[in-house]
Amino acid sequence: MGAFAPTIFLEVFSIANIDQQINEQIRDPEVRLIDENGNQLGIMDVREAQRLADERDLDLVKVSSNVPPTCKLMDYSKHRYDMMKREKEQRRNQKVVELKEIRLSATIDKRDMEIKAKQCVKFLQNGDKAKVSIRFRGRQIAHGSLGLDVMRAFFEMVESAATMEREPKQEGRNMFMVLAPKNN
Repeated sequence: MGAFAPTIFLEVFSIANIDQQINEQIRDPEVRLIDENGNQLGIMDVREAQRLADERDLDLVKVSSNVPPTCKLMDYSKHRYDMMKREKEQRRNQKVVELKEIRLSATIDKRDMEIKAKQCVKFLQNGDKAKVSIRFRGRQIAHGSLGLDVMRAFFEMVESAATMEREPKQEGRNMFMVLAPKNN
């Protein structure tokens, strides 16, 4: 009773939050130094590199752990700010592709299939993928060719906006086909 149990916190770091060794945190005796313009200044003592960084009012940042480690002179706070900005821009430009499902039946009417095809084209134009499925009921499973014919007819209706990513395939009582948006 009364024993202290440490609590472990798991944090997810973004690229901009990964801490690099800077200035006095670098414990290596010698480093390969690169200045703020990308020119190599050669291998030197870490204290000499730190003195150069202080003279130029910059930070000494360890960028590689090779032997000898590579350090660069830079404004570290500006570097982190630029990294966070780039990361935010990448997240903003990222498009999450969803997989929408469209269910058909082996005995679907032509008009019903046209309505489902119209909905599928909308999904594809939004950049989402579509999973077209048919569930066979009762004795329909003995007539898998009917489902295949329905799938092919459906694909012909949406062919202008779709490419077939996965051919129609029967798995048990279901038949699936995956359609992806056509690249223009």
